[in-house]
Amino acid sequence: MHFSQREQQALAEAGLSTDEIAAASEAVVAATDEAATTLEGFFADRETVYSDMEMAHSASDVQEHAVDYLDLFTHADDIRGYLRFDSWGVPVEGGRVLSEDVVELTLGPTVDGRVRFAHDDGAL
Repeated sequence: MHFSQREQQALAEAGLSTDEIAAASEAVVAATDEAATTLEGFFADRETVYSDMEMAHSASDVQEHAVDYLDLFTHADDIRGYLRFDSWGVPVEGGRVLSEDVVELTLGPTVDGRVRFAHDDGAL
């Protein structure tokens, strides 16, 4: 089950049955899987994306990236994986869909922060 014992206890005290808690847990897992699929699709078959990533030696607020792939896996409500650009890559430690044209990934070491990506630089 997705929820911790404390969360399950709080949900039960709020009046949810064991079956309702299990159904809510399954809905969280399904929503996480759907988000990961949508995030991967956002980067699929796209040669260039734009981001608000802070880059050393860049004066621009918007960066242009050539992306090779985004490979994600899920566990309960966690999304993790790897984002590969043309010449470097970074672990992904979370993500969410903000709109059809903008997503946000939490990137791991070397970036260590949330970064928004868009198909068009004007969407940022």
